[in-house]
Amino acid sequence: MNAALLKQPSALVPIAMSLAAMVTLVAHIAIFGTARQPDEGAAAHLWQILMAGQVPIVAFYAVKWLPRAPKRTLLVLAAQAGAALAAMAPVYFLGW
Repeated sequence: MNAALLKQPSALVPIAMSLAAMVTLVAHIAIFGTARQPDEGAAAHLWQILMAGQVPIVAFYAVKWLPRAPKRTLLVLAAQAGAALAAMAPVYFLGW
C-alpha cells in the first residue's frame, strides 16, 4: 500500500472512526455486559454517529484519489471497509 495515500487524513480518519466505534462497543460490553437495554444508550448513539460520519469522508477520498491512483486507492478503500466491517461485526453477532 502506498504510504503517501495512506497518510492522507481522508484515508486515516475513517479507519480511526471505525476503531473508536469498536472500542465504544467493547467498553460498553465490558461495563454493562451483552444484555439488551430497554433504551438505546449513549454508546449506541456514539457508535451510530461514528459509523455514519465515515460515509462522506470515504466518498471524498474515493472521488479525489480514485482517478489519480486507482489500484492504491482501492487498497485503502478495502482497508477502510474492513475496519468498518470489524466495527459492525459485534453488533451483528450479538443481535443488537
